[in-house]
Formats: sequence, C-alpha cells, structure tokens
Amino acid sequence: MLQELEIHDFAIIEQLNVTFHDQMTVLTGETGAGKSIIIDALGLLAGGRGRSEFIRKGASKAVLRGLFVVPTNATAVQELTDRGIPVSDGEILLERDLTRTGRNVCRVNGTLVNLATLRAVGERLIDIHGQNEHQELMRPETHLGLLDEYARETRQLREQYQAAYKDYEQQQRALNQRKKDEQAWAQRLDMLDFQVKEIEAAHLKPGEEEELAAEKERLVNYQAIHDALEHSYQLLNGQADVLGNLGTAMDELEQVAQYSDRLTQISEAVNAAFYSLQDVERDIADERDDSAWDEDRLDEIEQRLDVIHQLKRKYGDSVSAILEYYEKIKRELATMQEGDADLQSLEQDVQAAKEKATGLADQLTAAREKAARRLEQAVHAELAALYMDKVVFEVRFRKDGLTPSGQDGVEFYVQTNPGEEMGPLAKIASGGELSRIMLALKTIFAHRKNVTSIIFDEVDTGVSGRVAQAIAEKIHQIATNSQVLCITHLPQVASIAQHHYYIEKAVHAGRTTTHLTVLNDTQRVDEIARMLAGSTVTPLTQEHAREMLAATQKEK
Repeated sequence: MLQELEIHDFAIIEQLNVTFHDQMTVLTGETGAGKSIIIDALGLLAGGRGRSEFIRKGASKAVLRGLFVVPTNATAVQELTDRGIPVSDGEILLERDLTRTGRNVCRVNGTLVNLATLRAVGERLIDIHGQNEHQELMRPETHLGLLDEYARETRQLREQYQAAYKDYEQQQRALNQRKKDEQAWAQRLDMLDFQVKEIEAAHLKPGEEEELAAEKERLVNYQAIHDALEHSYQLLNGQADVLGNLGTAMDELEQVAQYSDRLTQISEAVNAAFYSLQDVERDIADERDDSAWDEDRLDEIEQRLDVIHQLKRKYGDSVSAILEYYEKIKRELATMQEGDADLQSLEQDVQAAKEKATGLADQLTAAREKAARRLEQAVHAELAALYMDKVVFEVRFRKDGLTPSGQDGVEFYVQTNPGEEMGPLAKIASGGELSRIMLALKTIFAHRKNVTSIIFDEVDTGVSGRVAQAIAEKIHQIATNSQVLCITHLPQVASIAQHHYYIEKAVHAGRTTTHLTVLNDTQRVDEIARMLAGSTVTPLTQEHAREMLAATQKEK
C-alpha cells in the first residue's frame, strides 16, 4: 500500500506530506482545490508522462516521492529483484524529479532508473481509474484490450501469436518488395549475365596486357632491331673482324703469361672477354635469325589490346581489376539466379508463415471467446450489485483478418432494458450506466491485477441515490483486498470510507496553495453535511450526515 506521499512544487502544491492507511480513504473538497493534482502526482510516480507545466510557478523543479509497503512476495518486489534493485522489509520508495528542461530523474529505492523501469514498477503498485476511462468504453477499439486485460491466461498464447505474426509480416514485406522491384531485379540480372559472359569470352590472364604491349613494341620496331643486330654481327665477324682480332690477341698473351703474375692476369682477362664476346656473337646471330616481320601477328596483338582496353573502360583500370570485378559479379549473379529460382519458394514460405499465424490466431480467438463468456457472467454479477440486474452485457466478436493483436474485432454490447434490442455499448448506455459498467469491469480486473493501491478519481460522476450507495459499497468491497484512495463528491462514498482527508486551497501573499487535513469525527460530519446540502449546512443535514456515518460504520 501507499504509506507516505511527498509533493514539492507541483502545480499549485508548494509542499505536501501525507500519510495514508490501508483499506479505504476518501479525499473530498471544493472543485479546483487540488484533489486531482494529487492523483496526477501519483500517476507520474507510476511512470506517467510528465510536462514542465506541472512545475509550480517560480520553482526550478517538482519533486515527488512515494513510499509503498508491500508483501515480500508481491509482483513489484519480483520486478525489482529481476532488475537488481534491492528491497528491504517490503519497502519500495519511488522518486521522480521534473525539471523545466524536460529532464526526468527517477529513482527506485535510491537507485537511478529510466522512465520505463519506473513505469514497470509503478504499474504493479498503483492502478488509477479516472473519469476519462468512461470514455474508454465509448471507443470500441479499446474493448479488445479490456478483454485481454481480463483474459490474462491467454498472455502466453498472445505472445506466441505475435511472434508468428511478426515473422509472417516480415516475410510478406520481403515478398512484396521483391515483386515491386521485379523489373529492376530482372534488369540487374540481365546486366550481370551480360557482363559475366563478356569478361569470360575475353579469357583474360594476369600480366597479359604487359606481355602483349612489349611484343607489339618489338614488332613495331622490327626494322630498327634487325638492323642493329646485323650491324653488330658484322662488326664482330665481318670486315672489322673484332672477334678474330681479339682471338689473335688472346693467343699472343697466352705465350707470355708465364713471365709475370701481371701478364697472367691480363691474359686471363682477355680470355674471358673473348669467350664472353663469342657467346654474345652467337646470341646476336640467334636473335637476328629468329626475328621476323609478322604483320598478321601485329594486327592480332592490336586487336587483343583493343579488347582489353574496352573492358578496362567498363570494369577496371587493369586486367587484375577486371578479373576482381568479374569474381564479384559472378557471385552476385549466382545469388540472384538462386533467388530468382527461389521466388516460388519464398511465396511458399509466406503462405506457411500465414498458416502458422492463422492457426495461432484461431486458438487465441477460441481462448478469448471462452474468457468473454466468463467476463459476461462476472459483469452481470457486479452489475446486479449496482442495481443493473436487468442489463444484459455481451462481448461480440468479428473477424478482422490478421493484425498485430490477432484476428478479432471485439465490441461490448448491452441491453439496458428488457425487450429492447442489443446495441453497441457506446451508443446505448447513459453516462451513469457507463460509470457503473466501468466500475464493474475495474472491480473484476482489480482481483486479477494484484496491485497494492487502487485509486478512483471521481468515477461516481453522474449517479445519485441508491445507485450512489451501491457504488460506494462496491468501492468499499474492493478496499477489503487492496488499499483504495477515492476522490469523490458523493456523501455516500465519503461516509463509507475508513479514512477521510479534506483538501482545500488558500491564497497567501498572492500565491495559491493546497492543504490537506485529516478529518476527525466531528469534521467528517460537517464535511459530509456540506456534500449533502451544498453551501448551506443546517442542523438537519448534520444529523443526516451522522446517520450516514453511523449506518456505514455499523455495516463495516
């Protein structure tokens, strides 16, 4: 339960410290005194959306703190334990600071947490029901969520369906994109196929271009090369007979080499030169004899180099770059060809995913329909206690196709009077009836949510008399299992509570402030009398207030 609440510089509340108790507590006061501001503060402590407008004028930040005491086996304790946040003696302290920059500072038991963690813990501690929730019943699109909130046993099945639906949706999206891009896909496929075949037809080899360029250079300069070889050969063996003269010199030196080491060295050097030059002479002769002018070969080389040049313009600045590109597009082509062949397989996968999701959706529908029948019975029982025993409540289903929440469209129907047609709740029920139906639903959901503090913010709007008394008793019944805080304008609700706080606002030094007072027995009589009579309290209304308090205390 909520044990302590501190509010600083929030809206018109400068500072408020209040201790709450178990069972049922009512908060009453004039309209605009700040009752709903306290509920807003609790909503923010539970992870609700904050705004800088909540900060009191002139303050730099608003500070909210709430101390909850829960059983050690409460779901909130398990939530904190799972997140590594320690809990001692079942005490959970929620803190939240709102700054004008929009920055939030959230803590749980002194540990800094993000807003999502604060919300995850807060929703296990506090359940707030306000006037706007009546409007929730007016929107049929919310009814499925309400049914699922009741049918908690379907949670695992819902998660299984959502996973299957997500898989189906992803595969369908991929298939749709594939079909949408079919023309671009085909064009890319044709282009890659052409490029691969063009490069393959060229039969390129690494280093080929360099070899061809060198061979072309030799052919283009054939005459100059041939002339140089012939002239060199003639110099060595012709009229000049360089090689013969060198041989004669070698023979002469060999005859005198024995007379000194120096002559021996010279003789050996000339010997080496002769034999070396003799090898060169043979090489020149071989090169001269082997070389020949081949115009056809030159044409062939030029054509081949032109092919390489054209490929370089398209695919890379060298043969190695072209071959690297070839390997890349060859792999891409193979992948696309496999993908092209797998289009039918992809369609089959989509169909299989759809069938799986549909099967789970059918199971979910069946489970929801069973839960809907139980919910109808539970609502009828609750409505009977709220003087709506003749009302027929029905949960109707329609097939909406596969959606993230299933295939079910759900809408609540009612028959408010015997003999009338069943009709959509949003169109048939009056404001007072909506209040009671919502209270009936929340009463049912409260047992399932297992939260420690339930807050009702003027849920009794639009009712009076015995219906107001029935609502009071229903809220009091809820308070037997959970702490209940209730903002009300009904004396029937105020008189049945175990604890009564009065909220009022005052103006001091030109600033409006809100104050909260715990009412004693005498003050409770006066407040309930005011609620009965309005602005003028008479001894008769005071007596009536005493009777109401005495009657409710006797029932308690």
